[in-house]
Amino acid sequence: MTVVTRFAPSPTGRLHVGNIRTALHNALFARRHGGTFILRIDDTDPERSTDEFDLGIRDDLGWLGLTPDKVVRQSQRFDLYGREFDRLVEAGRVYACYETPEELELRRKVLLGRGLPPVYERKADDAPVPEGRPPHWRFRLDHDCPIEWRDLVRGPQRFDPKLLSDPVIRREDGSWLYLLPSVIDDIDLGITHVVRGEDHVSNSAAQLQMFAALGAQPPELAHEALLVAAEGKLSKRLGSIGVEEIRGLGLEPMALLSLLARLGTSQPVEALAGLDELAADFDFAHFGRAPAHFDLHDVELLNARLLHRLEFADVADRLPDGASERDWRLLRGNLERLSDFAGWFEVIAGDIAAPSLGGDDRALVGEAAAIAARLDWSNDPWHALADALKERTGQKGRALFHPLRLALTGRDSGPEMAGLLERMGKDRAVARLSAAANS
Repeated sequence: MTVVTRFAPSPTGRLHVGNIRTALHNALFARRHGGTFILRIDDTDPERSTDEFDLGIRDDLGWLGLTPDKVVRQSQRFDLYGREFDRLVEAGRVYACYETPEELELRRKVLLGRGLPPVYERKADDAPVPEGRPPHWRFRLDHDCPIEWRDLVRGPQRFDPKLLSDPVIRREDGSWLYLLPSVIDDIDLGITHVVRGEDHVSNSAAQLQMFAALGAQPPELAHEALLVAAEGKLSKRLGSIGVEEIRGLGLEPMALLSLLARLGTSQPVEALAGLDELAADFDFAHFGRAPAHFDLHDVELLNARLLHRLEFADVADRLPDGASERDWRLLRGNLERLSDFAGWFEVIAGDIAAPSLGGDDRALVGEAAAIAARLDWSNDPWHALADALKERTGQKGRALFHPLRLALTGRDSGPEMAGLLERMGKDRAVARLSAAANS
């Protein structure tokens, strides 16, 4: 079987971490099995759907590297929905209803007040039709047998259709709700696996009967536990964390994807450099049913680990002009964000402001400047400088090394000084030590 998955966002907003995770898992599952990943834009609501958000979703997926193999839009498929709708009406599986929202809500309250489930009560086929009132349309669930399937995440699932309301599939104005068009698309596009959040479980129960009514084999279903904030509560902030914020923080897409690929599984979260690595062992059997806790700080930690293992070719086009592979290897172990590289590149190849030192430290770096000017720079100048300065002044440890680092780099910490000093060169080092001695 050729695997075909789909990610189906509505263009009513930008992607956030919850639906990015869904898109990722669909893409990884298809990639692992050599299949097809489809982006389906669910733009059946013309009042809320916008071209701007449509473009934004595709831009977000592109930046994440989750480029779909195919893009379809529901707004271009209404003729198909209409034909299948008519077929279901003719078969008696779709019927017209005339209640107003107010009438439905009143009846719901009555049922709840009697301790009964608030399930829609079908009217008799010969019930009078209100004059002048357009109908909405419901799918008639088959009450004769339970709805069962083996979910790839949740295991065996069973629903009693008598406890489900016949779902509304089309509004009075003829516009479509989500359930039926999604099923028609899944059949037409050959979707083999539907991967989405556990909040769609009851929708899936109704949709399985729609597949059967249309004479189609349903796809495999995987309903994943939802993301929650790290503190354990559902958080509105999760809905605001998306590509725009991740990019604004200077984080790499693979740092976010590395976390989202393993979050909620028993597997260790690792900073992996590519989708093929993430897909290699992606399996829904690894996912548990407990909520998956998302923390942006974890993305930041992974970002640093990812940068520390990236090769120069992976980042060369985003580094300052003149930066070499040698520079990248020297500095990458000290980076938390790629943007940090530019500051460190100035340290080894540009100009820095002379730090303000105390009197004793100024004297120390003055001695260092004199020694550095006489050193042979071709053979480990850092250790030669430190050893000579220690012998000359009697200083050691932090009292020796901290003023030197501050004078040479303008920073209290950073990469190993041996590599930094060799790379910055003799003239730059002597000039910085002299400037710090006279600050």
